[in-house]
This record gives sequence, C-alpha cells and structure tokens, in this order.
Amino acid sequence: MIPLRDENPTSRPAIVTLAIIGACALAYLVWQPTPFSSTGDDVIFFERHAAIPHEVVERRPLDLEEVADDYSPQSLPVVCEIPPGATRLEASDPCVPGKRVWLAVVVSMFLHGSIAHIAGNLLFLWVFGNNVEDRLGHIAFALFYVAGGVVATLGHVAVDPSSTVPVVGASGAIAAVMGAYLVWYPTARVQTLFFAFFILWFRIPAAVLLGVWFVMQFFTSPNTGVAWVAHVAGFVFGVVVGSLVGRPRRPASAARLWN
Repeated sequence: MIPLRDENPTSRPAIVTLAIIGACALAYLVWQPTPFSSTGDDVIFFERHAAIPHEVVERRPLDLEEVADDYSPQSLPVVCEIPPGATRLEASDPCVPGKRVWLAVVVSMFLHGSIAHIAGNLLFLWVFGNNVEDRLGHIAFALFYVAGGVVATLGHVAVDPSSTVPVVGASGAIAAVMGAYLVWYPTARVQTLFFAFFILWFRIPAAVLLGVWFVMQFFTSPNTGVAWVAHVAGFVFGVVVGSLVGRPRRPASAARLWN
C-alpha cells in the first residue's frame, strides 16, 4: 500500500515537515556517498556517522576488536581511523575516535540506505506529517519528531543490544507521526495505491491504512534488514503522545486546504 495524499486540510504550511524532507534529501544527495560512489564508501560512512546499538549501550564508539568480525582484515584500516601519530590500530582502539554516540542517534534519522528507502519514507512523512505539525505547532512538532526517532531507535537497541550493524532511516520518527495521526484523524480519507496482480486506487480511512501498516510490521522477514521494532516503538510513542494531547476540537472542514 502506498499513500498518495490525504483529504485532510491544514490551517498553515508545514514548514518543519518540509525542512525535514529537505534535510533528508540533502543528506542523501550531498553528504552521503552516492549510489555511484566506490563500493564500501557507504559502509564506512555509516560506521562513522550512524547509530549502532552496541555503541548506544556502551556509550562509546566500537573498538577494533568489536568490529573485527564485520570486516576483512584488509578493510579494517580503511573503515576505522588510525589515531594521529600512530602507525597501526590496537585491539582496544576505537574504530571511530571522537564519535558522539548519542548525536549519531539523531543524525541517523536523516540518513538513508537507498533511493527507494528515502523516497518511501519522505512520501509517508509528507502525507501524514503536515497535519500532525498543524496540530502541534512548528516547534512542538520538531521536538516530537526527534523524540519519536530517539524512542524508535532505543526500541531497536533494546531487542538487539549487541548488534554492531548501523541503523539508518527516518522511518522510526515517521512511525511516531503516523501513530499520532491515527489518534487525531482516524476517519480522514487517504488516497492509496494497492499493488497486487494489478494496481488499484482507493480512498480509505486513515485508521484502516495505518492499522494494517502497524500489524504488517510484526510479519517483517528477519532477512530484510528492516528494524521493524523501531517502527513499532515509534508508532506506540506517537499513539501515547496523541492520546495525551487529545483529539483536535476544530473540524477539519473549517481549515484552509494547504495539502
């Protein structure tokens, strides 16, 4: 299922949502290695900038011994940074000296692994983010988005604390947005494409789309590399925040249509 747009008007432009979309796009196109970069450049980049569960648990960068099983001996000097003045890495040396582990948790929300990855995430963010931002206001939405992403990452860390695989993507934070949307606008119609043996286009209530999406997370194949627990944790966080804030009193029809 791919949502195209919702039929849910807003009273103001989604400045923060657009800024997040722009930041993710810039990070992917300008900062990250491009799909045409040398093989392995993205691996090195994520090792140095993305959140890694074991680093979060230990609150320090991985040392050489901890990453040795993930890379060949020949690639370790390329992946890891040799300290200034040293000629080789010791087993206890950090792979990425000076890496700020908790900052990496936030940075990871703006990094993506492929064009399909970022395109899908940003589409979901645009469809559901503008209304959530409209409900919370710009500053509160920005704080909510970051908090949702952090909670989502910690959910993934909780179930796989020893993992040394970097975690990237905005989907955990976007799941939080979707959870809040479900609480506040369950009956809003969402124009959605369904892919089966052929393509169908329906207008379905947000509660149906988001409910099916949430349930599908529990059937994610472990071989896909998708951090589905992060999606669940982010979504639940959004539902909780949405419930605490309460549903909007103003009917949607009274707002100006921006989207």
